[in-house]
Amino acid sequence: MEQEHKQLVIGILAHVDSGKTTLSEALLYGTGTIRKLGRVDHKDAFLDTDALEKARGITIFSKQALFTAGNTDFTLLDTPGHVDFSTETERTLQVLDYAVLIVSGADGVQGHTETLWRLLRRYRIPVFIFVNKMDQKGTDRDAVLASLKERLDHGVVDFSGVIGNEDVLTFSASAEPFAAVCRDPEEAAEEIATCDEVLLEAYLADGTLKTDDVRKVIHDRKLFPCFFGSALKLSGVREFLTALGEFASCPDYTKDFGAKVFKISRDEAGVRMTHLKVTGGSLKIRDSLSPDSEEKINQIRLYSGSKFEALKEAEPGMVVAVTGISDTRPGQVFGTASESAL
Repeated sequence: MEQEHKQLVIGILAHVDSGKTTLSEALLYGTGTIRKLGRVDHKDAFLDTDALEKARGITIFSKQALFTAGNTDFTLLDTPGHVDFSTETERTLQVLDYAVLIVSGADGVQGHTETLWRLLRRYRIPVFIFVNKMDQKGTDRDAVLASLKERLDHGVVDFSGVIGNEDVLTFSASAEPFAAVCRDPEEAAEEIATCDEVLLEAYLADGTLKTDDVRKVIHDRKLFPCFFGSALKLSGVREFLTALGEFASCPDYTKDFGAKVFKISRDEAGVRMTHLKVTGGSLKIRDSLSPDSEEKINQIRLYSGSKFEALKEAEPGMVVAVTGISDTRPGQVFGTASESAL
């Protein structure tokens, strides 16, 4: 059966220096979006385009990039890792379908990691975890996994070798160098099943786990798939990306227009831009964001890095920047996007 095409907005979050921008580069490179891997320390990262970011070697402003993997179109939002810019991160959370939380294998769970986890819980965002920098000496995979379970959630489960491209979950020995060695498929299945009572009952009944059921448990924040690798060495990135496509569910969008604003910025010419996610219906040039406003949208921009494509219409799930509107603010909702969804 042919899989439906999905459109997902994911955000990458991490404590500073965990390799957040490096993983973003690896995902873009692995999907053919960019031809050369940039690095923060080389000041040529695809998403760190601001002069201040290049000078300080950190991400300050949330940026977006587009890439396609399998049957899924991803909008990737890279957020600041430094605690000084956490407000920018929190605004971005409002439009995410899923979050990718990066934890340094060398440093483990840190204070800001727990702060981010609390924010993700507050906004009810499902999470995939990537433990990075496993190539560094002294990293202990089992110790990091135990810490994630203890300090974040017992629903964190090692998903190395878990395959979800069929109706029923299958398991194989992962080829990634930092994955679990000789992992028993039955133990892995039981660990996943015990994250949810309904899932466990189904598993005990016939000894299998339906992929759709597992997707739902992930979406409901009862299960948090965890992967191990090194973004700098491109290790574990492909397996992680495949799992994102297999286990993330596409939201149900309404037919009536809705949108969430998460950022206001200005382009190089000083033009005011309202960054928003379309959560229902569509948005066209010359539309107004609300019936009460007389302001019309002049331009719809679909950004990837520092470049954009001008669109005539934005569809549900798209994250775009619109011009011509002067009275918007971060956190504002329009149409069918309800306040309770923030």
